[in-house]
Amino acid sequence: MMVVMCIMWFFVHFSNWDLQMLATVWGCVLDHGEVALPGGKAEEGDADDADTATREAKEEIGLDPSLVNVVTVLEPFLSKHLLRVVPVVGILSNIKAFNPAPNADEVEAVFDAPLEMFLKDENRREEEREWMGEKYLIHHFDYKTGSKKYVIWGLTAGILIRVASVVYQKPPAFVEQNPKFKTPRLANNDTTMR
Repeated sequence: MMVVMCIMWFFVHFSNWDLQMLATVWGCVLDHGEVALPGGKAEEGDADDADTATREAKEEIGLDPSLVNVVTVLEPFLSKHLLRVVPVVGILSNIKAFNPAPNADEVEAVFDAPLEMFLKDENRREEEREWMGEKYLIHHFDYKTGSKKYVIWGLTAGILIRVASVVYQKPPAFVEQNPKFKTPRLANNDTTMR
């Protein structure tokens, strides 16, 4: 089985001098209601990970690539579906110029949240899981904006914890306990994370 490249795009913008992250709520049937970061699979015409990320963000939420300054690409994560996920971090310097236009086939909502919340032990819970003999923690962050409540968890939470740790140059106030991934040569029901 070949592991497919998948890009997640992470946007940071400033709101009253606090860093905020942009996220989406999936509207597609497969993962309806899941909080995710804009992104998707690389296509043949994409020059690099940043190109894939900006293309996908334009397709999913209508973000003009000229509004984003790519600042770094972080080390890849491995999803429960064995997809290689590369976080691309960018700065959205003028949030007022961005008018979200969610693709109704993929995205139900677009919202932002404080990046620093992913380093705090507030509004967070965890569950222990095991994959290929390795125990790890899945983090769940509860977030409310207006009348909407969201749960940011799993891979999305893991990526945001890593980005917040890099940006703020400090570890989270809790134990991360990430899995020690060993990419299997052959994927079957036993190698899929649950």
